[in-house]
This record gives sequence, structure tokens and C-alpha cells, in this order.
Amino acid sequence: MLETSEKIIDDAVDAWMADDVRIEETVTNYHKNTVKKITFIVLCLIVALLAAGYAMTVGDYQVGFWHTYEVVFEHLMGNVPEADETADYLIWGWRLPRICTGILAGAGLGAAGAVMQSILRNPLADPYTTGISSGAGFGATIAIALGFTVANGAYGIVTNAFIFALIPTAVIIVVSKMKGASPTTMIMAGIAVMYIFNACTTMIKLWADPDKLSAIFAWQVGSIDGATWVQVYFMAGVVIVGYFILQLMSRKLNVLSTGDESSRSIGVNANSLRIVCMLIVSLLAAGVVSFTGLIGFIGLVSPHISRLVIGSDNRFLIPASAAFGAALLTIADVVGRTVIAPAVIQVGVITAFIGGPMFLYLILKQKKEAWRCP
Repeated sequence: MLETSEKIIDDAVDAWMADDVRIEETVTNYHKNTVKKITFIVLCLIVALLAAGYAMTVGDYQVGFWHTYEVVFEHLMGNVPEADETADYLIWGWRLPRICTGILAGAGLGAAGAVMQSILRNPLADPYTTGISSGAGFGATIAIALGFTVANGAYGIVTNAFIFALIPTAVIIVVSKMKGASPTTMIMAGIAVMYIFNACTTMIKLWADPDKLSAIFAWQVGSIDGATWVQVYFMAGVVIVGYFILQLMSRKLNVLSTGDESSRSIGVNANSLRIVCMLIVSLLAAGVVSFTGLIGFIGLVSPHISRLVIGSDNRFLIPASAAFGAALLTIADVVGRTVIAPAVIQVGVITAFIGGPMFLYLILKQKKEAWRCP
């Protein structure tokens, strides 16, 4: 009897110690995965920073790679040597605003794409799925071709693009309030509005004179040329505020990935969360495309690449997508300026060349029959 009791106690102790070992292994694996995710984000930021440094050397006036960082640092400190006045003027006044615009645009579109794929549970979702691109394109088209702008002055096209980019979102929210904010409803409403705006844009382009038609085409391709510090400041405000709001909602987005019923059971209203996220993403994307035009594939590819490396936890996926998007767009800008220099290929063309094959590769490497977002 005593031996039986001792055996039971020994088995219980062994089981307890085994549980401790499993818990310890789980904690260790969790920490390793967390370090891996943070490392990926940091590496993307480093790549973006190095690509930005190289981009500042590209141009008719040659500046050394490390010297570009020195020029920027000295300008920030208010110390501009007379010998470096030309370099300071070119880098700070012309090249750096373009580079900052690319970094902000890539980060904003990457983060917005990650959230869109999460709330719509669709691997093809990106910031343009809701018709933002078609709305912005229509606004820019009527400003360029017809001269109709909501605001006068240099930012007439930008204002038109921003306001019209938000109209599809308003339509989607109204339809979602009437029919329920399910992913299918939102996607179908966005596609419907997209076709309407595309049809209106095509009609105007058919009547536009060749010079204006060329300007419309150049805007719709997407470019970060001609950026100014005023533009950078506005984009920085929109992207930074939008990003932090989305980051604060990342835990709720993780809950949403378990399904609408599961979300409601723990107090998260799935429909309301989708509508709020849709509004924030739309404002974020509109703030980007109104200045840069329609730069595609960043919001589609960045979340997929990041998800393959770090998984589906939105707490890390959103910053990872933003960092990868910033690096990808900065590299695309460098490629567009060097591949057939001195001619320049607009960054929207380069992102399409990079994003298309990359997306096909992801499809071929995916083992599941359908991609399921977190």
C-alpha cells in the first residue's frame, strides 16, 4: 500500500515537472519568436535607411554615400560649411523631400494593407480595394482636364484627389450600415464604386486634349518627384497619426481574426471595428495617394512578405508591413533613377515590375489552396 502511494506521488511529481518543462519551452519559444519579429522590423528599417542614403547620391551632382548623412546632420545642427552649400541645397532642398515622401508613402500603404487584409480576411485586399484609387484618380482627372478644383492654388489637384478618395469609403460605410459590415459587403461595395469612378474618369480622358491626357496618365502611374517639405509635413502627420491609431487597435484586430461570433462573445463588435478601421485606412491611404498618385502593389505585397516571416500577429505585422513598405518603395525609387539613367522611370512602374513577379512567386510557394489572412 505504501509503495503504491509513493508511486502515485512520484508520478504526480514527474507530471508536474514535465508541465514545468513544457511551460519553460513555450516561454522560450515565445521569446525567440518575439526577437525574430523585432529583428525583421529593425532590418527593414536599416535597409530603408541605407537605401535612402544611396538615393541621396543619385543625380547629376555627385555626393559621396557617407557624406550625404554628414550633410543632413550638419543641416539639422545648423552648420552648413561654405564648401558644402551646393550639396546642402540639392540634398536638403530637392532629394531628401522626395526620399522622405517615399518612406512615408511606403510605410502608410504597407500598414494600411496589413489592416485591410485582416479586417476583410482577403489576401487580395489592399488600401485600394475600397475604391480609394479610383476616387482619387477621378478627382485628379477633373482637376487636370476640366480645371475644376475644390481648392485653388498649387494644391488644387491634391485637394481634389484627397476629397474624392474618401467618397468610396463614405458609400461603403452607408452600405455597411444598411446591410451589415461583413467583408463580402465591403468588398463588393468598393468594387461597385470603383467601376463607377473608372467609367467617369475614362469619359473625361476621351475628351481631354493630348497635353492634359499626358498629365493625367503621369499622375495615375504614381510618382514621388517634385516633393516639397510642406508635402512631407502633411503626409507625416497623416501617416504617423493613422499608424499609431491602427497600432493601438492591433489587439482587437487579432480578436477579429478568430471570427465575428468569437469576437462578439468577448465584447468586440466586429462590424463597428471594421467600419472604424476602414475609415482610418481610407484617410491614411487618401493622404498618401493625393500627393503621390496611384503607387500599386506596396499595400498588397508588403503584408504578405511580412506575414511569411513573422506570422499573423497584428501587433508585429502592422509595424513590419510599414517598415517593409518603406524599404521597398525607397529601393524602387533608386532603381527607377539608375536603371536607365539619366532618364527616370516613375516609381509606380517600378513597384509594379517588382510587385507583380513577387506576388506570383508567393502564389506558387503557398502550400494551401487558398490564402487565409489572420
